[in-house]
This record gives sequence, C-alpha cells and structure tokens, in this order.
Amino acid sequence: MAHSENKADPGTASQQRDIQQRQDRTDRRAGDIPGSKPVQTTRHEYPGTPLPAQHLSKPGVEAEMRLKPEFMAPDYCGSGKLAGMAAIITGGDSGIGRAVAVLFAREGADVAIIYLDEDRDAQDTKRHVEAEGQACLLLRGDVRDMGFCRDAAERAHERFGRLDILVNNAAFQEHAEKLTDLTEDRFDMTMKTNVYGYFHMAKAVLPYLKRGASIINTGSVTGLKGSKHLLDYSTTKGAIHAFTMSLAANLLEMGIRVNAVAPGPVWTPLNPADQSPEKITSFGADTDMKRPAQPQELSPAYVFLAAPCCSSYISGVVLPVTGSVGE
Repeated sequence: MAHSENKADPGTASQQRDIQQRQDRTDRRAGDIPGSKPVQTTRHEYPGTPLPAQHLSKPGVEAEMRLKPEFMAPDYCGSGKLAGMAAIITGGDSGIGRAVAVLFAREGADVAIIYLDEDRDAQDTKRHVEAEGQACLLLRGDVRDMGFCRDAAERAHERFGRLDILVNNAAFQEHAEKLTDLTEDRFDMTMKTNVYGYFHMAKAVLPYLKRGASIINTGSVTGLKGSKHLLDYSTTKGAIHAFTMSLAANLLEMGIRVNAVAPGPVWTPLNPADQSPEKITSFGADTDMKRPAQPQELSPAYVFLAAPCCSSYISGVVLPVTGSVGE
C-alpha cells in the first residue's frame, strides 16, 4: 500500500510566525501585555494594580487606608425602594457594609450599624447615612456574643419602631500557608465571627421581622471555589452559602426572604489587614477584570435583594459578584 504524502504546506509555520510577530508588534505599541490593564466597564476609572503596599492592624480601619475605598456610588440615584424601612448591618462601619449603609439610606431606610471597635470609621459612616436624610444608630459590640446580638436587635427596634432588613456582613479573615498553621483558637475566631455571628443575628432579629422582610448574608467567591491559603475563611463562607439556602427554606412561609451576595476581591480594610504589604499590591489582579472591586460596585446588589419591589420572587440564591466571567 502506498504511503500517503505529507500534505502540510511548508509555508504554514512561516505564516503562523508572521501572524505572531505582527501581533507582538501591536502589543509592544500598546505598551502592555494583552489583558493586563484593569478592565473598566463604566466611564469611571477604577484603580488597578499595583495597589499601595500597606498592612493594617486588625480589625482594620478604613480611615487609615492610603487608597480610600470608593463607597459613595455617585451615579446611583435613589427612588424610595426601601422607604420607611429599617435595617441592621453588621460590619457596617467600613468596606462593603459602609457602602450598603449609604445606599440603603439613599433608598429611604434608617440604618443601625454594628461594629467591633472602629469608632472613627463608624462615626464617618453615620455622618454619610445622615447626609442621605436618614437616622443612623451605632451599636458597638461583638457578634460572637449572642447576648449582645439580642440587645442590638432590641435597641434598633426600639429606636426605629420596626426592623425589615438584616445584612450579616461582619467577618474575620487571616491567611495561613499550611493547615498546621491553623490553631484551634484561630479557627474558633473565624468560625464564631463568620458563622455563629450570622446565626446569632438572624435569631436575634427574627421576632421583629414581618412579611416582606429580608436577610442578606455576605458570602464569598472563596465559598464557591475555595482558597488554599484561606482554609478556615473559605470554610465559613461555604457554610454561609448553605445557611442562606437552608434559612430561606425555613422562613419562606413567613414571607421573609433570605439571600446572599458572594463578592470576589473587594478593596476594603479586611484585606490589607490580612495580606502582607508585598502581596496586597497585586490584590484582585487574577480576576478577569484585572482589579479588585470597589465597595460601591457591590452595594447595589444588596439594595436589589433587600427591596421587595425588585426581588419579591427571589429567595435562597447566592448572587456572585466576582469580577470574573461565569463565576
């Protein structure tokens, strides 16, 4: 049997190299490797890497960040979606919680903010909430303490006369290179802040919630995909996603909706208070957006899930806002 001849065109490889070289020249003229620039999806330019090399002492104070997070959402116009409502936001003094507090107020809700000890940040957030024309109650304490959570819910209800929205958002995060670096006291801190805190607050506010109320939990992309250096944190975020779906089923007949937002990397005090100054400079660069989100890019998702006029038929979902396609 005759062997078939090699039909490959000897000029094909040369043509491929020519195409490659033309693209290489285009890339050099662009002055960057393709896809390395931060992606911008609005007219506003959000900061990309490198971010400031900075390490904050826990729990992290936003006022001390060299690059201040963007939380005011100047292009977001309120339309009364939460008019007459009252919300409690844990970890509401800074980061995502602060951004959510501002938009809730812009939509007509009074806001109670629970925070650990970041008094300066809490006062700043209160000032911004009040500038939106709404009342703001500051509640200083630890969500790991069930007694404090009950007291906080009671005080917020007494101040506002009602409770309609709980945003569970307070979190503890500290990286560890190896499983053996995770001590039991560290695991307990992460678990009791991130999971017990959500459980305590949900239980504390439930006596005051009526039909139309909602609970929104802050999950994480790490709860969807895991993170090898955030073993305990990822574990708690996966638990939060399961807690969200389970509690949604448990409360549905009461007319109370429960959902979660799963952010990707977001520029808040949580991360400079975890990562080393060297590592934080590239925070968020591995997303498809090539940058971290700013808190104001997350807060409208919380408004959407809180507002009955937007999401009355949605409960038990984990909404990913991760900066990557398909996640």
